[in-house]
Amino acid sequence: MLSKEVYTLACAGLKKLALNQACRDAFDKNSLFFKLFEHAAHRYIVASDAQALSGKLQALAAKGYQLGVEYVGEENHDPGVVQDFVNEYLSAIKTFARAGLKPQLGFDLSAVGLLVSQETAYHNAATILSAAAEHDIPVMISMEHSSAVDKILEVYAELAPAHHNVGITVQAHLHRTVEDLPRIISYGRKVRLVKGVYNEVPDIALPRGEALDKRYLSLLDDLLAANVAVSCATQDPNLIRRLFDGGYQLRIEELEMLHGVQPDVLRSAKEAGLTCRIAAVYGDSWYLHFLHRLAESPDNVLQALADFYDPSRITFGAGY
Repeated sequence: MLSKEVYTLACAGLKKLALNQACRDAFDKNSLFFKLFEHAAHRYIVASDAQALSGKLQALAAKGYQLGVEYVGEENHDPGVVQDFVNEYLSAIKTFARAGLKPQLGFDLSAVGLLVSQETAYHNAATILSAAAEHDIPVMISMEHSSAVDKILEVYAELAPAHHNVGITVQAHLHRTVEDLPRIISYGRKVRLVKGVYNEVPDIALPRGEALDKRYLSLLDDLLAANVAVSCATQDPNLIRRLFDGGYQLRIEELEMLHGVQPDVLRSAKEAGLTCRIAAVYGDSWYLHFLHRLAESPDNVLQALADFYDPSRITFGAGY
């Protein structure tokens, strides 16, 4: 039996590998990693394009779930890649509208130009928000590494007053979130509360554990006290149990989990009467997303290897 320290370091190592620029630059549809693990990645990546995604979203909606959609891609430095990313969302919005779907869209500001300039990120995010609003589609801005938080909140401060369909993600593990929250609350927009996935040093963030769970619930109390719509986005069964034990299921907007991650836990929450949202990720640039899913638990690595050996183990919608 490996020690807890080894498990923790193994997960941190997978996250470090996910962020390795050389690996990310080498990843595309022709790379060996893509060819080897494409089928295994489909446990978490719902489809390659929005057209194929629509039918699967309808199947999940028929099971009684709210829907979320995110196109894989982040930290885009190339203006051309940024524009392609924006165009994908504008096209997807039309595809979903034709199918009668209104999924909550999500994206990183670094995917829509934040690494080019804040002005570029604001302009592109506003364009997506306006197009989505025409079809009554909500949009959730994701949160990123601590070094990007100031810029993200500055862009959000420009977007929130003018766009009723925008929301923002808040990371409970960052120490600064306690001080950032009152300003975020003041905009009155929906907040998605997460623990936080990025590796951060202790001076910046709490590690996983009881202290983080307590802070998560404390931030949740503050948001609910301010009558802000809150989505609790977590894949932690223990935290979900505490949400029910504390009666939060009667007050939060929803529980959100990524597609393919513990579907039985989400199904149980839905059966207990809580509104549940499945966040479906699509696209071919899935390296970072796939590695982050594996990093959540060493068991996921073993499951990915089993999926690699026998792709028929993966059945879309199973467990939901």
